[in-house]
Parts: sequence; C-alpha cells; structure tokens
Amino acid sequence: MSLLWLSGSEEKMFVILVYDVKQERVAKVLKTARKYLTWVQNSVLEGEISDANLKKLKKELSRVMNLEEDSAIICQLRTTRYSSREIIGIEKGGTEIII
Repeated sequence: MSLLWLSGSEEKMFVILVYDVKQERVAKVLKTARKYLTWVQNSVLEGEISDANLKKLKKELSRVMNLEEDSAIICQLRTTRYSSREIIGIEKGGTEIII
C-alpha cells in the first residue's frame, strides 16, 4: 500500500479570461468562469488560479461552449509583479468570487 502526499501550497498563476460566445450561452459561460475567477466586465474575468483549477475551468468551458461558433482567450501570467491595471470610466464587476 502506498501513500500519496498532497501539498496545500500549489503554485498559482494570474489569468485573464476573455470570451466571445453566442447570446444563448453567455450566462452558462459566465456562471462557469465565476466558479474560478472574478468577473471584471462584460466577457472578461481575472484572478489567481491553480494549474489544476485552470485545467478544470478549460474542461468545463469546453462543455458549455460551442467550439464551432464560440471562442475564449486565456492569458496566463506567472506573476503580477510587473503588471499594473488601470480603469478608465466606471468600474464594472467586483472583487469577490461567487461560488
């Protein structure tokens, strides 16, 4: 019998998800993505995520999207150390993750 040691300190990355899907799938895609990331504005989410959860997110998105008609772009940053974020106009979305 072997034991598997799981570490709770899995390294996370910062991602930005941008999607363009048909209107009838927008709610499903948004609901799926909000399980892992924070909604920023229409069709844009961002946040820290583990590699395992990023794989889950991609798999779930593939199920709710029509891959012949829809698209999603995931930009991965291993660190936010050299990044900045500026908002011009009103801030949409929020800082909380709703599960």
